[in-house]
Amino acid sequence: MSVLIFAETERGKFKKDALELASYGRSISDEIKSKLVAICINSNNPEELSKYGVDKIICVNNNDLENFNSKNFSECISEVFLKEKSQFLILSSSSNSRYIGGMLSINTKAAYVSNVFSKPTKYRPLQLRRNSFTNKAYETVEVVGDKVIISLCRNSYGIIENKVKSEVVSETFKIANNDILVSSTEKLSDKVSIADADIVVSGGRGLKGPENWHIIENLADVLGAATACSKPVSDSGWRPHSEHVGQTGKPVASNLYIAIGISGAIQHLAGINSSKIKVVINTDPDAPFFKSADYGIVGDAFEVVPELIEKLKKFKSLNN
Repeated sequence: MSVLIFAETERGKFKKDALELASYGRSISDEIKSKLVAICINSNNPEELSKYGVDKIICVNNNDLENFNSKNFSECISEVFLKEKSQFLILSSSSNSRYIGGMLSINTKAAYVSNVFSKPTKYRPLQLRRNSFTNKAYETVEVVGDKVIISLCRNSYGIIENKVKSEVVSETFKIANNDILVSSTEKLSDKVSIADADIVVSGGRGLKGPENWHIIENLADVLGAATACSKPVSDSGWRPHSEHVGQTGKPVASNLYIAIGISGAIQHLAGINSSKIKVVINTDPDAPFFKSADYGIVGDAFEVVPELIEKLKKFKSLNN
């Protein structure tokens, strides 16, 4: 029996989530005294996972898997899962992994538990804790059966280096029936992605118009952060929908989330609740966001943010 993780890549490089999965998987494999195995698809440097405790790295290289295809990816991962006789399959909470979680459960006849945020509290029987009610509560679930697929909440365990000597194996995967063809995937390459960002700076209607968005971008540049926005901002065409975060947009689980000019509608809060520290800048002291924030500044963003940028630049210059 082994613990298997699916280490996602983007343009051949491992995503931050992949390193967190390796760290999480290592802790479970140590507790049940089993081997940690990783499957990666079209990775340029599979050996990188050895720094995070992976005993065996299975690298699948196939040009037909260059772009994400749920059917082909799930069949490939299922094949490795069954071949390795794994007890655990650990996925990230990315949109791609969420997409294939149910398919993998059907293919492998394994239980599927999403939104898991900690190691198992018990192994016999297996008990897992998962977030529920848009991260406002958690529940403990008991798994029936000897195989389980876990979807780990982003930024819930952390990245821990644990250098081991890994066995690297190259595998070929034959696509039986490629009836779904993804011709290309277009992504922005010059910005920090919301999914991988440790810090996210987000703006709302309080910025009054797209012509003022430079203050969000300037703060993000100083912090090395990703930029995001509320739903009304993207609906108004101020920013692309790819930056919309919240319950109906992209979920955020960053270390620091800065909300500027966002009142804090319940749908927005539901999507960013997993962020560890939330900072709010708003002129309205009664804005709902202040009730969920760790730190709040009641003030005009057009005065507060430029001053904050200058303070950060000065701090960085003194500490470089």
